Amino acid sequence: MSATPLCQALPSVLAALRAQTGQMHSGLEKRMPFFSARLDLSLYTRLIQAYYGFYQPLEAALLGCAWLPAGLDLGERLKVPTLLRDLQALAVDQPHRLALCTRLPAIDSPASVLGVLYVLEGATLGGQVLRREMHARLGLDEHSGAAFLDVYGRDTGRRWKAYLSLLDEQPTDAQFLQAAALAAESTFACFEQWLDCQEILS
Repeated sequence: MSATPLCQALPSVLAALRAQTGQMHSGLEKRMPFFSARLDLSLYTRLIQAYYGFYQPLEAALLGCAWLPAGLDLGERLKVPTLLRDLQALAVDQPHRLALCTRLPAIDSPASVLGVLYVLEGATLGGQVLRREMHARLGLDEHSGAAFLDVYGRDTGRRWKAYLSLLDEQPTDAQFLQAAALAAESTFACFEQWLDCQEILS
């Protein structure tokens, strides 16, 4: 008779993140206005303003935290400088005075950092499709307000793989997995609530 395992094998960090956030991710994606019939330049500009309002305080919190995992170059992953360039191209006056989100995910461990980054880095993967859609519908490109949609350009795949490699280097104990997954879930929830408050979502 074969021995019964004492405990079930734990999933990888990536698998835990996907399992925790998959439903929230797909739900939010359906509510985003990129492919909506109501999308025009005014709504797109408000959308980029809302992205800035969320990313600016969240990236500041990440930069100021003491929990960045070894091997993470956060500087090359910051999106706020590109968002500011887009806002200036879209003729937004004084973008530094835009409303900022105050409800952010807790960042209190290396696991939580990686959970937050799962959402922010994952958002870059569909940028090529969105960039083409905004060019077709609104005539926008990286010089006129749509640089954020392809923020990494040709480095998108390389930086995503580097993030996945960083995940693979982390411990896979239950406490770490839960902290990373809850941080990712909280990031999605905070972002969706913020976009709702800004009257962006369908």
